[in-house]
Amino acid sequence: MSQHSHPSRPGGQGVGARILRKEDARHLNGQGNFIGNMTMPGLQEVAFLRSPMAHARIRQINIEDSARVQVITRADMPDCQDIYAASTLPSYQASSMPPLASGSVRYVGEPVALAFGESRAVAEDVLEEIEALYDELPVYGSVPASLAAQGDLLHEGWQDNVFVTLRSDVAFEEHAARADRVIEHSVSLSRQCMLPMEGKAVLAYWDFQADQLVVYCGSQIPHMHRTGIAQFLGMDQAQVRVISPDVGGAFGYKCVLHQEELCVAWLAKTFRKPFRFMEDRREHLIAGANTREHQYRLKAHISNEGRLLALDAEIDIDGGAYSVWPFTVGLEVGQALGNLPGPYDFRGYRCRTRGVGTNKPGFMPYRGVARTGVCLAIEQMMDQIALAVGKPSWEIRLMNLVQGEQMPYINVANKHYDSGDYPESLRRALAAVDVDAVLARQAKGEPDGRLIGLGVASYTEQSAHGTSVFASWGTAVIPGFDQAFVRMTPDGGLEVRVGVHSHGQGMETSFAQIASEILGIPVAKIKVVHGDTGRTPFSTGTYASRSLVMSGGAVSKACKELLPRVRKIAAHMLKTDVDRMQHQGDTFSADGRQISIAQVADAWYINPQHLPEDVDPQGLELSVGYKPKVDTGSFTYASNAVVVAVDPSTGGVEVLKYVVVEDCGVMINPMIVEGQTIGGIAQGIGTALYEEMPYDEFGQPLASTLADYVMPGACEVPNIHIEHMESPSPNTEFGAKGMGEGGAIAPPAAIMSAINNALRSTGAQVSHTPVTPHRLLSAIRAAAQPVNQQDKQPVSEVQA
Repeated sequence: MSQHSHPSRPGGQGVGARILRKEDARHLNGQGNFIGNMTMPGLQEVAFLRSPMAHARIRQINIEDSARVQVITRADMPDCQDIYAASTLPSYQASSMPPLASGSVRYVGEPVALAFGESRAVAEDVLEEIEALYDELPVYGSVPASLAAQGDLLHEGWQDNVFVTLRSDVAFEEHAARADRVIEHSVSLSRQCMLPMEGKAVLAYWDFQADQLVVYCGSQIPHMHRTGIAQFLGMDQAQVRVISPDVGGAFGYKCVLHQEELCVAWLAKTFRKPFRFMEDRREHLIAGANTREHQYRLKAHISNEGRLLALDAEIDIDGGAYSVWPFTVGLEVGQALGNLPGPYDFRGYRCRTRGVGTNKPGFMPYRGVARTGVCLAIEQMMDQIALAVGKPSWEIRLMNLVQGEQMPYINVANKHYDSGDYPESLRRALAAVDVDAVLARQAKGEPDGRLIGLGVASYTEQSAHGTSVFASWGTAVIPGFDQAFVRMTPDGGLEVRVGVHSHGQGMETSFAQIASEILGIPVAKIKVVHGDTGRTPFSTGTYASRSLVMSGGAVSKACKELLPRVRKIAAHMLKTDVDRMQHQGDTFSADGRQISIAQVADAWYINPQHLPEDVDPQGLELSVGYKPKVDTGSFTYASNAVVVAVDPSTGGVEVLKYVVVEDCGVMINPMIVEGQTIGGIAQGIGTALYEEMPYDEFGQPLASTLADYVMPGACEVPNIHIEHMESPSPNTEFGAKGMGEGGAIAPPAAIMSAINNALRSTGAQVSHTPVTPHRLLSAIRAAAQPVNQQDKQPVSEVQA
């Protein structure tokens, strides 16, 4: 699906090698270990009774006597606390999310009661024996409705229906005063689901031998899941072990503590039996519609030639009914505030962003966390500036991007861009898409009447941001050092243990490549262990494109500390000095003699009589903690160029060509980078053209099946041309940067730009994702209505 241009490194299996992923073999052979495949004597399956109301008081819950022993309500769980996500952000209003609804329900699909039985079907039959009675409350199905509320607010004790409001003002008036013109524009994104192949999955039981609650869950953050489960069940963390086996996709959906997970853990703790819950697709669509819903109102203060001098923005994020643990809705709000400037160089910035509570599922971080929205907003504004000054949109971008010679660069939002050449990535994307050929085709016209459009978009992805950043957001758990444990095995292999978790990123391969680069051990002999709090060092987990930089950095540092111990033993066995010894692959040599790492390991474990007298008694294993030199993150970036064909008679959009020129620093495995990029772009195409969870005025979700919620398939994702640039980060091991989210950030912006470029001749514009045929045709019809010339202008402008 992809083409690539990369200065590949010759030979070897270490950093930069294109080797197949180790983990794929078990999945391709049907040997994955997923929670849904597990069996256990006495296992009880759990099903949840969910609220049909968006906002109501629970008047009464009636349970048939025959079903009572298999049903649990909130009143049955006095020893289980509500999930409470605290934050130190100013103005933050916390929400308390009960594991099962208590007093009120606040969104359609909220768990009200649970039932269990020997099968899911039996548990669902038991649910039929429960009757919940409700008294309706006002429904806040949108941000405007919620902001207008006078009484019966979303949560008791709140002053209004706003979770948090954040503001920034950096020299705005000073730089805005120098502007010649002011351009106004608004864009918005619809609410989405995340739709991993595997939904929520949790199995819990009591391990009597260890006297421990064991929770298997599909998790990106097993150590944080243990922290949350222990906290809300009132247990010591030593009494809880969380194991995350193979996970069928996550995308942010599995980096928070869900109500269902806490309920199943409580059941196992209380009844000392095994219980399991597997979310079905309808449950996910209804209760998992919890991301991407942003609204932007922007004012760009520009010079006559199109230079952006100052940006004024208001951002509203539909935060749903609850702030999720541990990150809170403040994560999305803070990321939107801090990342709106993107890759552009301007010095005046004023922004107000807020997370507004509504009667929808609680907002969760999704691949790209706010950056998909801010990229759409700033890139559409660049298009509007280009229209206003009469220049091609890419010329405006090239003028305003941070230039390569400015690196390292601290932007107006105090983001520390560590390395790169943003304009060069855009120039290469334009060359790869062949702008002149596209413009010629556009001018000539299509035989079938379709309209050709070209769009571009650039972004930065803040990856591996750490303690100082999360501390400023005041989240419940703040990342510190990531640790890696490495142990050489008696046969010369290596065991690597890390606290992050892989759910499609290829970490078992990438981390093995890092270790192989340093120690020379073949990748096939390196085993990476992750996902088990009982076997791995602590990490806050996999999110924010942090794992390769943080835990990968820890693996690198651990192997670098282990190597001198190995070299000392090898030199003694070769009867030479360490400095005279050569190390190539897994072999040491000197003076025509050689010894393998396997022989060194054998000496330590099996034949210690061959060891030097002053050998390090700590042996061939150790743990190392790691942070990058700069705590504010490394910045990946890319430019996307897209060609589309728009059918003005049907509203259909076909993506004809897609180009990405990306730079994630030094790539550990370029093939994995490309796979991550392509997967992210597929999700971004969904955001741009297909995926939407609409709600009616009563807060009812209107897409409860995949017949209603449309996703892109193989036919909707074109061949993707990928080119790589490499600007090593000066702050990380090997100069690597995180890049797991980047593919999903730019597609909505680039595709919307291309569609609007195609529609220029009609006078129409679209500004809301997804750009469905209905929205596109509505825009064309609106543009064709007889209106005065001022209203027909595609850009709102006032003279400064």
